[in-house]
Amino acid sequence: MRKSVQIYRFIAFKNNSIPYLRTNSKHLTLKHIKAHILVIIFLLSAFSNNLFAQKNVKDSLVSAPLIQISYAFQVPGGDLADRFGTNSNAGIEFLYKTKSNWLFGFSGNLIFGNTIKEDYFLDSIAAANGTILGQSGDFANVNLYERGYHIQAKVGKIIPLFGPNKNSGLMITIGGGFLRHRIRIDDSNNSTPNLEDDYEKGYDRLSTGFAMSQFIGYVHLGNDRKTNFYAGFDFTQGWTKNRRGYNFDTRQFDTEVKTDLLFGIKVGWILPIYTKSDNYYYD
Repeated sequence: MRKSVQIYRFIAFKNNSIPYLRTNSKHLTLKHIKAHILVIIFLLSAFSNNLFAQKNVKDSLVSAPLIQISYAFQVPGGDLADRFGTNSNAGIEFLYKTKSNWLFGFSGNLIFGNTIKEDYFLDSIAAANGTILGQSGDFANVNLYERGYHIQAKVGKIIPLFGPNKNSGLMITIGGGFLRHRIRIDDSNNSTPNLEDDYEKGYDRLSTGFAMSQFIGYVHLGNDRKTNFYAGFDFTQGWTKNRRGYNFDTRQFDTEVKTDLLFGIKVGWILPIYTKSDNYYYD
């Protein structure tokens, strides 16, 4: 069995390229996604700096909406480590910072990765030598990806133990919300009937459930209002359940609640919206 799985991996994953999102007319690569994010950061940063620039962050505690764009590299734990390897996490957060340095808001994050450990489920539709054949008799080009998202409400606190001003320092947040993940099965030529439409749902392990998160790190709101970022450690605990209920490859029901863990290093760029309502001046 081990030998056949190795042969299958060589054939089915020989074109393991950068993952992409499929649209109706073209493929949107991660390179394009990163470029779009950079454009958004530039435009929002220019908007924030040019139109909202009258609060004295240097000398005063200020309240302001914070738009945060983040990236995290995550390592799975618990039951999730049996299915996936390391993953990337990209997201956007909308927080409101009070004058007492409390944070309230919500966030949305996309989860994506290339390492699938639970790939043996395709053995049930593979030939004796581990290959998957399409309708025409040619080798099927099947790739597997991790895909998911995490949305949550968040609350936190900035403790000004260090940093350039009272609005910077140790940042601690906690959150609670909804976690979803699955195995994306990409049959690029649509040549395998067993992996099309409703049949795919019997293999993709779609799982959802409640999740909590914690973050601890450093937040920097610059005196010049242009250098604003944060970095630290991010932890997620989810309790998910297979929403398909039945796996075609094992021919068994899957109704057990699983404990999914993620440990990550997270960095983000902050776009504070400082209003003109308060007339502060620089020294």
